[in-house]
Amino acid sequence: MAQVLIVSQDAKMLINFRGDFIKALADLGHNVIVLGPHYESDYRRLIAEHGASYKKITLDRTGVNPFKDILSFFMIYKAIKKTKPDIVYSYNLKPVIYGSLAAAYAGVHKIYSMIPGLGFVFIDSNGAKRKILQIVVKLLLRVSLQKNNAIFVLNNDDYNFFKHNLLKGKDVRIILTYGEGVNLRKFYFTQPIINPFSFLLIARILRDKGIFEYVKAAQILKKRYPDVNFKLIGPLDSNPSAVKLKELEYWIKEGYVEYLGEVSDVRPYIAGCSVYVLPSYREGMPRTILEAMAMGRPIITTDVPGCRETVDDGFNGFKVKVKDVSSLVEAMEKFILNPSLVKTMGERSRQIAEERYDVDKVNGIILQELGLLDVSLIGKVIHFSEAVNNKNIY
Repeated sequence: MAQVLIVSQDAKMLINFRGDFIKALADLGHNVIVLGPHYESDYRRLIAEHGASYKKITLDRTGVNPFKDILSFFMIYKAIKKTKPDIVYSYNLKPVIYGSLAAAYAGVHKIYSMIPGLGFVFIDSNGAKRKILQIVVKLLLRVSLQKNNAIFVLNNDDYNFFKHNLLKGKDVRIILTYGEGVNLRKFYFTQPIINPFSFLLIARILRDKGIFEYVKAAQILKKRYPDVNFKLIGPLDSNPSAVKLKELEYWIKEGYVEYLGEVSDVRPYIAGCSVYVLPSYREGMPRTILEAMAMGRPIITTDVPGCRETVDDGFNGFKVKVKDVSSLVEAMEKFILNPSLVKTMGERSRQIAEERYDVDKVNGIILQELGLLDVSLIGKVIHFSEAVNNKNIY
């Protein structure tokens, strides 16, 4: 059995998005070690419950301090030399860059990366700082990704970006998984609630998630339909595009949205909503959309990379123009005026989730590419995403 080292930038994010994958590795008998910057006992316990051990490193998820990043590289390199993994698997941009380089310099022969999204750096290039940062990140990605045996991306736009830009002519496999998958047993179908009618958005409280557009749409629709609720779930963030606390407090005070904070289990809130909304500017493949689809909710999202793949327009929801409040208002109002669409489109969302986004299928693709899943063991994989813990952390 193999020793697998996973490099992460956020322990709770890793458990939420890749917990089923860690559990799958452990269930198949592989030894899994997670590197990450968080050392809170709850996260260590959750990682242990998924069958892995945890080692702390220094890694600043949103910072751009080169000295801190150099320190992160050497800590990852030191951990690799000490644990001697057969495979290094990095998750998210910073771990991909420094994990891939450290693994290559440490002599690891099997290096893989999953890039769930390109992040705020690539959403636009307004301003000299953002342009310089884009250039630096592209250069680092180009160098680090060439050290990989294969990389996993979640949508067609990212696949084409890496194939025709960063890895053009390079001997690195690019594998399109269409999302990280959703546990269809954990996120089970529920009948939507349309009385009272409510919309729900779950995300880190960032501008790039379309928070401002959602709030402006809520402000407009509240005047027309006072009984309709607009709910918002997610943590405040240190990201440069984060919404300021004062802005959030003002929205709450004015009654535009009902802010429910950061929750440990989103399922009751998805079950209690009518329609799920995510007007993001760009994604890898939004996990919250997949979870809402699995639970039978129609989707309103933007026609941008990562989001557009989740909605067949007019079938299981509606696509809207990015940063366009009027387009968002129009789509939301269609459901308010035609509540029968909620049930019909919600059932179609569940159907699509079963066909395209089953976490067992996604993890099976990754495990086979890593050489960790023998064809004879595929039958066992069907049950590996039954996580020991039953919580979803945001």
